[in-house]
Amino acid sequence: MNVLVTRDKETGVAVVTLNRPERLNAVDLATAAQLADTWHELRADDTVRSVVVTGAGERAFCTGIDRSAQVPQPSSPYSTDDPLLTIGPKANDLWKPVVAAVRGMACGGAFYLLGEAEFVIAADDATFFDPHTTYGMVSAYESMYLALRMPHGEAARLALMGTAERMSARRAYEIGFVSEVTVPGGELSAAVRCAETIASFPTEAVQGTVRSVWAAKEATLTQAHSRAPAFVALGNLPPERQTELFATRRSKDFRTR
Repeated sequence: MNVLVTRDKETGVAVVTLNRPERLNAVDLATAAQLADTWHELRADDTVRSVVVTGAGERAFCTGIDRSAQVPQPSSPYSTDDPLLTIGPKANDLWKPVVAAVRGMACGGAFYLLGEAEFVIAADDATFFDPHTTYGMVSAYESMYLALRMPHGEAARLALMGTAERMSARRAYEIGFVSEVTVPGGELSAAVRCAETIASFPTEAVQGTVRSVWAAKEATLTQAHSRAPAFVALGNLPPERQTELFATRRSKDFRTR
């Protein structure tokens, strides 16, 4: 399975793990479908009151969409088919709190998950970057999530600098994108501890609070996302040119630093 789920019925915490470490936990079409199914299953499981999402291995939380998952796009700039739009908990109407535990690289499509988590706990070796511009692609949905989670200038820098620069866990903590930094390997246990605490509180109050906090930015995000397809269609290089750039740079851009 590309997505592993463990449930602790005593604490009410489920841990969702992206399980493709050999692919740096990149999301292919099968993984995207499994994530959507997972959020729906957890939504209906009353024994689960809080969730942690993480990635398998030490190298990456998630490196976005797997290049094997390229989806043909309609020619109209008013339409887009993005398989990552449905990988997040909020996109699947899950209002149970989700805490993200990040180690290693988190980039590109990872922000669909991080953007819909309540907060992020990161290992000191975690790094955040957005490779889109490097490969001739518009960072639309990803940068919209970032712009709601960090100061405008920091979101713009992360989105525009591509693979040339990575935001450290410490810097992400300083600007409020990450809420806690741990030693490498300690991020998951820290996230589970937080999730256990939240799960111990009355469920209705917790989910109402999650919904309330999300409501403060939901309208802005919905409006921004409605314009994203046009930005992507107008700004992206042709797919063959993207593939060429990716092939020549990938080994350097996605090495562990």
